[in-house]
Amino acid sequence: MADYQETLDLSSYAALGDSFTEGLNDPGPDGQYAGWADRLAGMLAAGRAEHDFRYANLAVRGRLLDQIVAEQVPKVRQLQPDLVTLCAGGNDILRPGSDPDLIAGRFEAAVLELRENAGTVLICTGFDTRNVPVLRHLRGKIATYNAHLRAIADRNGLAVADLWSLRSVHDRRAWSEDRLHLSPEGHQRVALLAARSLGLPVEADPEAAWPPAPVLTPAEQRRENLQWARTFLLPWVGRRLRGESSGDHVEAKRPELLPL
Repeated sequence: MADYQETLDLSSYAALGDSFTEGLNDPGPDGQYAGWADRLAGMLAAGRAEHDFRYANLAVRGRLLDQIVAEQVPKVRQLQPDLVTLCAGGNDILRPGSDPDLIAGRFEAAVLELRENAGTVLICTGFDTRNVPVLRHLRGKIATYNAHLRAIADRNGLAVADLWSLRSVHDRRAWSEDRLHLSPEGHQRVALLAARSLGLPVEADPEAAWPPAPVLTPAEQRRENLQWARTFLLPWVGRRLRGESSGDHVEAKRPELLPL
């Protein structure tokens, strides 16, 4: 880890995005959500002297790309971090009639601004939703958006955490009960992937095999699916129909670069 820190000299990190980067549903010790970005910050801080690493998490659940550009990207001009992660556009892709080509164009404009104010920029592709109820029909749009993101990374010298290729998150246990946000173990695997994408040696493999899982009967699967639909799917659809967001009245949990 010391060699990596000497190479990139990452002493500060700002995370931008939506619920994925905010850390839903990974409870932290302080009562807030932790998530993969907090976990990555911990890995980066571990290679430095105490209080010699600063971290900000500007992500807010439910944010669309344009909101992230308006609210979070300008903060990076003030913070001037060594590392920025931008994982955004997923909520836009979920919207009916959204165009991944147009979203990618706005994403690249944000990246160009971030590159002027940060030493290293890492972006994330979208997950493969082939096994995700409701979202599997968006798989083609997500793949198109991902192709744009990889091209943007190539053009602009960005690091990429390729979530589409992360096979371990195809296991149900990588996801929380709402099936839209990662579980703590899912967040840990993404953090390991992000660290490896930056060239940081990691002690565990993000693709490590899961232990054997209990096998549910068809009846148990149906009951679980019905419970999920009542508890999570219908409220989520209702918010979309009412034009509401889970992030309404929510503020960034760590808006300044603070010692970690």
